[in-house]
Amino acid sequence: MNNVVKIAGRSVGLGHAPFIIAEMSGNHNQSLERALEIVDAAAKTGAHALKIQTYTPDTMTLDLDEREFHISDLKSLWAGASLYKLYGEAYTPWEWHKPIFDRARELGIIAFSTPFDDTAVDFLESLDAPCYKIASFENTDLPLIRRVAATGKPLIISTGMATVAELDETVRVARDSGCMDLVLLKCTSTYPAMPENTNILTIPHMRELFGCEVGLSDHTMGIGVSVASVALGATVIEKHFTLNRAEGGVDSSFSMEPEEMAQLVLETERAWQALGRVSYGPTEVEQKSLQFRRSLYIVQDLKAGEVLTRDNVRAIRPGLGLPTKYLEPLLGKSVRLDVKKGTALGWGLIK
Repeated sequence: MNNVVKIAGRSVGLGHAPFIIAEMSGNHNQSLERALEIVDAAAKTGAHALKIQTYTPDTMTLDLDEREFHISDLKSLWAGASLYKLYGEAYTPWEWHKPIFDRARELGIIAFSTPFDDTAVDFLESLDAPCYKIASFENTDLPLIRRVAATGKPLIISTGMATVAELDETVRVARDSGCMDLVLLKCTSTYPAMPENTNILTIPHMRELFGCEVGLSDHTMGIGVSVASVALGATVIEKHFTLNRAEGGVDSSFSMEPEEMAQLVLETERAWQALGRVSYGPTEVEQKSLQFRRSLYIVQDLKAGEVLTRDNVRAIRPGLGLPTKYLEPLLGKSVRLDVKKGTALGWGLIK
């Protein structure tokens, strides 16, 4: 099933190279200069889009540092912080959005965002955002999905943690609310994610089940999982992106650096190109290679009337003689004229 989605003039679908999204998230480390440098670096890697997130700490949670508002899981990257403090460090100030969007447009890269409430959608609409992304943790926030879908713009939804029933409800709400162009991203909502928990075999199943474009929001390290997902029909790949992991930041530890992102762009396109179609027999570019198959050759000088034996006929390269399958039937036959060593054996030489 091929449902081409158009995002800012770019086609997303099985007939097109994978659409690569570099997710800035909070890797700007509260510096607009760094944010713009990330846009520049993303464009140089060949990524097709740069994504940010639109919220404030107050639209995400309460300013409390206790109970469930405190991150106490020692295995978490953000252990010891309050949710409010974390979002305060990670959020992209709204006054930065326009400079980021403008810089992206100048460089020919598509800029868009993930809104987390209605005020964010309204703000992004004022910036003429070309599409929207719903984060995994909001994929069951049906009022938000209704609001975003009502813009009529392409909608990308990460599916982390969602059951089939939840996704069915989400997809129905999106479509009923005006979304014509939908992309679902297989996602594992752990940071970083491990390959063994990624289950990318879900990608073709999700495409068949929901009849829409499907991709991968990839939190694993490296590019292997993303490249493999393309072979399973992923047409969108989203990866967190930073200038340098060593410089820190809320998401830096599982974000790609520029050289890695460039490799992702290159290798996912190669994987897509390699898919081709079901094909047997020599391709057009292989025709010249047929001569390097083995075939039957006369390997000793022979006089007319001499008999073919295993000593004077062999299967060797190149492939200009009779196919090797005729060796046994030809043994014992006589040649009808003198033949020089190195002559390709053909039916015309046989009595």
